[in-house]
Amino acid sequence: MSAVLDHHGDHAHDHSHDDHGAPHGWRRWLYATNHKDIGTMYLLFSFTMLIVGGILAMLIRLELFQPGLQFFNPQLFNQFTTMHGLIMVFGAIMPAFVGFANWMIPLQIGAADMAFARMNNLSFWLLIPAGLMLVGSFFMPGGAPAAGWTLYAPLTLQMGPSMDAGIFAMHILGASSIMGSINIVVTILNMRAPGMTLMKMPLFCWTWLITAFLLIAVMPVLAGAITMTLTDRHFGTHFFNPAGGGDPVMYQHIFWFFGHPEVYIMILPAFGIVSAIIPAFARKKLFGYASMVYATASIAILSFIVWAHHMFTTGMPVTGQLFFMYATMLIAVPTGVKIFNWIATMWRGSMTFETPMLFAVGFIFVFTMGGFTGLILAMAPIDIQLQDTYYVVAHFHYVLVAGSLYGMFAGYYYWSPKWTGVMYSETRGKIHFWGSLIFFNVTFFPMHFLGLAGMPRRYADYPMQFADFNMLASIGAFGFGLMQVYFFVFVVWPAMRGRGEPAPQQPWEAAEGLEWEVPSPAPFHTFETPPKLNASATKVLA
Repeated sequence: MSAVLDHHGDHAHDHSHDDHGAPHGWRRWLYATNHKDIGTMYLLFSFTMLIVGGILAMLIRLELFQPGLQFFNPQLFNQFTTMHGLIMVFGAIMPAFVGFANWMIPLQIGAADMAFARMNNLSFWLLIPAGLMLVGSFFMPGGAPAAGWTLYAPLTLQMGPSMDAGIFAMHILGASSIMGSINIVVTILNMRAPGMTLMKMPLFCWTWLITAFLLIAVMPVLAGAITMTLTDRHFGTHFFNPAGGGDPVMYQHIFWFFGHPEVYIMILPAFGIVSAIIPAFARKKLFGYASMVYATASIAILSFIVWAHHMFTTGMPVTGQLFFMYATMLIAVPTGVKIFNWIATMWRGSMTFETPMLFAVGFIFVFTMGGFTGLILAMAPIDIQLQDTYYVVAHFHYVLVAGSLYGMFAGYYYWSPKWTGVMYSETRGKIHFWGSLIFFNVTFFPMHFLGLAGMPRRYADYPMQFADFNMLASIGAFGFGLMQVYFFVFVVWPAMRGRGEPAPQQPWEAAEGLEWEVPSPAPFHTFETPPKLNASATKVLA
């Protein structure tokens, strides 16, 4: 996999530290076509949305701190849960991974930039009105949508005008995702450096290539579902309205045909990041590179045939339940291959535990727990008991927060020296890691017990017997939220201001890949002449 330069010198721009050729002031960002600037804007936008979604999560946990209605009425509470889900999924996690892709894919494959630079600019700037429309829906008559982030009919047919704004925002976000994905596919397939075959690409490029195909396949499905909702609301159609012969369950089928691949869209890039970090800090080659590529592709293909495991309680025939149950259990196989390969890479390696490695190992540990609860929910008879309880909430937060978010944190600590030119503070990084890990588990582990005891999700109130675990979860949530503020104030902000030790070109001694062949911070223009790769060598020539 290691890509090696036959000769240095022509691939990085001579003016390494003066942003040569970079426009200045607001024009640089408004008209940005440089993949690094656009990547930076994606990451800042997604972190802003993470904070907005996090504030909504804090309000949810504030209400659930004690039994009884404390602060919000149930309608407003459900607006918080709905918007928390939509903002986190479409505003925080997906744009953040696109930001990583913009920054790293051209550097990793030796390309000068992304394939379609102006389309790249458009796909970012579409996010801003969509994000404003989502957040602004709280201020519309009747408040924000309160139908749950899945936007199930018939609730969506009864919501106020904010539902239309939400649908419009989702369309815009989907268009942005599709354009970003086309850009990534074309860049990876057509702009690799001479000598870099597909099976020599870093795994992050592979996972994003597969993710981009998933996005192109399923975003139009979501667009179809919400467009049918829109026409039901305003144009007299009855797709999901039983009074006119429609079927609300059909919405669920269409939504989850998008929704289940979407789950993998949010985790595959994290797999790629972890697959870059673990070999670097174990100082070994990644175990089973080819099997990792095939496992990623298998997960993507299988994700299209498991959607109805979200629907075991809708009255589907037993044959259907059996099919979706077995298909869901089958997905555990390629995922298990990945976990095995990461552990085999670490096995007998010379491991050191800098912050990127801590987040990568934390990712494996907590993501595996989330995977096991997913396997439990795959069993139709158990799922019928646990459907729509806090057990499900615990499961998907273990996969999404400890999966996607930890993967992003690992990627930030690993690549930020290359982005900013300064090293983050290792002590602050470790405080962020341990604080996040402990508070995350304090928040979401008790939810498994709440779910097993039968506490339904999206309820603003609960009886006394659930009080202790809910109080514990709320305390953990406040701590977890504060850790992310700490991360921005004490880790990201100083790096953006250029405060810290200057980063060497290669901050991690064993990290491999073309991104470590350019100076730190990465110059505005890199690889103006494509690097020539030597297929036989295994380490970078000095």
